[in-house]
Amino acid sequence: MPEVIGFDDENLDDVDETLIERLIGLTEMFPESVRQGSRNAARGVAIGARWLYNFTGKSLWIMSTSFVVLALPVIFEVERVQTEEAQLQQQRQILLGPGSTGPGSGLPHGYPALQPQRN
Repeated sequence: MPEVIGFDDENLDDVDETLIERLIGLTEMFPESVRQGSRNAARGVAIGARWLYNFTGKSLWIMSTSFVVLALPVIFEVERVQTEEAQLQQQRQILLGPGSTGPGSGLPHGYPALQPQRN
């Protein structure tokens, strides 16, 4: 197996550079315009991500507080009305018996309501 000149295991052990130093060294092979463009692109992505994070947080706060102020009272009122109607229905059943067919009918279970006759 042929050996590459100047590239042996002993030279690899002597190199003590960090990953950051190696990356900085690799950037030197690109022209300054490419390096500046990549910096500007990274800065733009960071600014955009920060703006999106702030916008999302503010939007969620506005939507949640609006829901609490505007929708929850309506939901509670509808629930209260439904509960009152259920209590009234239960009182009618207790007073008129289980066969009451509607509010104020007073007819025993199984009797049809009277219909007006047509001439």
